[in-house]
Amino acid sequence: MINPFNDEYFMKQALIEARAAAAEGEVPVGAVIVCNNQIIARAHNQTERLNDPTAHAEMLAITAAVGVLGAKYLTGCSLYVTVEPCVMCAGAIGWAQLSTIVYGATDEKRGFRQYAPKAFHPKAIVKTGILEKECAEEMKRFFQQKR
Repeated sequence: MINPFNDEYFMKQALIEARAAAAEGEVPVGAVIVCNNQIIARAHNQTERLNDPTAHAEMLAITAAVGVLGAKYLTGCSLYVTVEPCVMCAGAIGWAQLSTIVYGATDEKRGFRQYAPKAFHPKAIVKTGILEKECAEEMKRFFQQKR
């Protein structure tokens, strides 16, 4: 039996969020948090709108998800994000104890792997490259339009 709710499905949902960010003039990063095969939180970058450098998609999604679950830990939940998390977001992901982190495009300049490769919870599963081309294309398109 084919499970329609797979990594690609949830990454496509994160891409919808990334495109919403771009439409608002925000860097196009989108995130969704999944628990028991259901999206419990979704967010996109809002640093410009909120005038807040911490208003990254991952941070906003974590805040929403803990509100839904009523718990500070997101053990058993998965984060899908279109771009490799930065160091700040990686720290929050680690503290929230997300079980699985799935991201599309790598971020060679600001990604956590370069600066804090052990930021996630030690038992966390990390998957990379899911819809990588589509995720990277969103970023490329956004910055080409800015130039």
